[in-house]
Amino acid sequence: MSTSFRRKAAAVTFAVLGLSLAGGGIAVAQPTAKAPAETVQPAARGTNAQPPVTAESARKAKAALKSGAATTLAASTSIVVVNANGTKARGVGTVIKYGVGQYEVQFGHVVTAGIFVATIGRADACCIPAAGEISVARRLSTPNGVFVQTRNSAGVAADLGFHLVVHTP
Repeated sequence: MSTSFRRKAAAVTFAVLGLSLAGGGIAVAQPTAKAPAETVQPAARGTNAQPPVTAESARKAKAALKSGAATTLAASTSIVVVNANGTKARGVGTVIKYGVGQYEVQFGHVVTAGIFVATIGRADACCIPAAGEISVARRLSTPNGVFVQTRNSAGVAADLGFHLVVHTP
């Protein structure tokens, strides 16, 4: 039973990754080591810095962790599709939009040691998404959050829909 589940989970993960690659650009981030507990959120210094964590974001992150505390999975894969305006189209997680092209996705489990894969994409079955760029990283000071930044082809911050896959070992 366990081996069958692992094989199916691996097959689904590879299928999602394959579809993501076929849909456009791809961004992958994986931390090399755990960040120390005293990590402080840096102030937004430039276009590549994350915005500071708001009180509402911290409250939502704690609530999401509490609601997901009942499930202790050895490994999990979470998938979410987000519209350009920051609303969740489908999947799991809570989406917070900070500004043009800046999104935070929070899950009900810790993702600090996770692997993050994101691609520009639409929520509907129509059309190829607009060309653009996407970056994904662990959300600083939020153990269950992922930070996503989208840009147009010229490298200017732009609101673009995306698909996010988070795999936690």
